Amino acid sequence: MNKLPGMGENNCPVVSTSQMMALNQPPAGLRPVITTSQVNPAMSVSPAESKVLDKRRLQELVKEVDPLEQLDEDVEEVLLQIADDFIENVVTNACQIAKHRKSNVLEVKDVQLHLERNWNMWVPGFGSEDLRPYKKAVVTDAHKQRMALIKKTLKKY
Repeated sequence: MNKLPGMGENNCPVVSTSQMMALNQPPAGLRPVITTSQVNPAMSVSPAESKVLDKRRLQELVKEVDPLEQLDEDVEEVLLQIADDFIENVVTNACQIAKHRKSNVLEVKDVQLHLERNWNMWVPGFGSEDLRPYKKAVVTDAHKQRMALIKKTLKKY
């Protein structure tokens, strides 16, 4: 039987690891781009140091919550992956917000806006520049009369 190029056993396509990694990436227009002029060689970071949360720090956080608790290896890996995905998501969306502002610089307000709108999270110490207090709706006399009439009729039953 003749095999087609790029096909493995059972006529399943053969995909390399690099091709699989490319499938997991967001479209090129949505990825944050760093040009070579923006990279500072003195600030090069090894992949191990670029992690925001590592296993040791995760274990410390668990000990703070419950000193007797111990996480399984698989649970640690999943939590670390979730943290990495969350950070990537926040940075990517904050970059989109900065791009929408027609800016080449990612600012705190871009990250803050994404966290507030999409995750309902506020970062302590980074308050909004313009505090917009919640305005209570003005209740008119006609509305008060209608509500009183409704309450009166409900009391009868």
